[in-house]
Amino acid sequence: MDEATLGYNMHKMNQPLLITTMPVESDLYDLLGVSTIASEGEIKKAYRTKAKDLHPDKNPNNPDAIAKFQEMAAAYEILNDPDSREAYDRYGMEGIGGGHGGPGPGGMDPNDIFAELFGGGAGMRFDFGGMDGGMPGGYSRRSKGQDSVIPYEVTLEDLYSGKSVKMMMEKEIVCGVCKGSGAKGNAKPKKCVKCEGKGWTHVQTPISSTRLGTSRAACPDCDGEGEKLREKDRCKKCKGDKVVKDKKRQEIFVERGMSDGQRIVLAGAGDQQPGLPAGDVIFVLKSLPHESFERSGSDLLTTVKITLSEALLGFNRILLNHLDGRGIQVASPSGKAIKPGQAIVLRGEGMPIHKRPDERGNLYVMLDVEMPDEQWLQGIDRKLLESLLPPKKVDVDPKPEIVDEAAYEETDVVEVRSRSFPAGSDFFDQGFASQFGEDEGAWEDDDDDDEGVEPECRPQ
Repeated sequence: MDEATLGYNMHKMNQPLLITTMPVESDLYDLLGVSTIASEGEIKKAYRTKAKDLHPDKNPNNPDAIAKFQEMAAAYEILNDPDSREAYDRYGMEGIGGGHGGPGPGGMDPNDIFAELFGGGAGMRFDFGGMDGGMPGGYSRRSKGQDSVIPYEVTLEDLYSGKSVKMMMEKEIVCGVCKGSGAKGNAKPKKCVKCEGKGWTHVQTPISSTRLGTSRAACPDCDGEGEKLREKDRCKKCKGDKVVKDKKRQEIFVERGMSDGQRIVLAGAGDQQPGLPAGDVIFVLKSLPHESFERSGSDLLTTVKITLSEALLGFNRILLNHLDGRGIQVASPSGKAIKPGQAIVLRGEGMPIHKRPDERGNLYVMLDVEMPDEQWLQGIDRKLLESLLPPKKVDVDPKPEIVDEAAYEETDVVEVRSRSFPAGSDFFDQGFASQFGEDEGAWEDDDDDDEGVEPECRPQ
């Protein structure tokens, strides 16, 4: 046994290295934040901590999050395997060959580890970007073709009644002439000169202000394949790209009760790549604002104007036109006056519940009382009207000793307050907003995407 092997075996037993013949490269250890003599348990613990902190989902605003996560995951895969760790300790990155044959760190599929860490369900897969083509473990960049995500605008009427949409879509399919090889006839690709057929090249990434880490990335010349076709050997139809454009008619179904942000997935309708199942086409629904209704989960909210006579004497009429074109007739109870801003609820007239279309939420109607205008007042016997209406209020009690007269002038108090106390200020949020019925906690969407967002009443 040579001295380097003896030293490695001693640090595997968690003993201090007594004999070394060459300095140990520590870039991978630095990525995990452990020492070069860390035990397997310490490395695994450090990896789990780093994976949670560096995962791209936890760092959506960091453009380097994916690269850092991939480097850290690759470092763990090398150091967690005894053979590749020994090769790295003895020869550095030059000692890491084209893979040790296992499915992942410690014999585990990396996706199983990430699913355990981040709560992924069955079928959950992660894209490791440039870690294919010679990276230890041998897992591929993708398990299927690239998915296509398409925002799709829908109206509230569409979400209420449902609709089907047919459209022409363009996607990439495997070239039928070369069967996805990219080559003309029996031509074969040649070994890539830049990466010498390995499919990857070494790149240096800053670890700190004074240190550089060495990692592998897919070769830019051959796209990580390790080989290239000469220009004259390329397929004439696909020009060596292996895929061609194809147009096909697709139909999507917006189901009743779907919500803003919900996804419609056309499995296998996306781009194809040679040797991989086709990707999916994913439509993400974007609900457009409605002029009369607001949605709050499975409930709807609207505002309807009624006259002063209706407020005092009641009404029985078609109060509003619903989203499916139906007229909704409502009769108010007789002998009961309606106060301005009063709300009523129409049970079962809200949004259909998705996957349960026979069940619906409720429709909440804010009643806005319209006061008569000056023209109506001009033709009225004021004394008769005064005798019919409730008596006017008297002076404030107790009456102050000093009384000053002020001129009567109309204005818009909301506009004045908005200039002095903008929305979002403590005064507006705590006092003024609630004073005008804008309590943010009064309405909460049942959908997670709209949680805590209050719908605004809009007039019919």
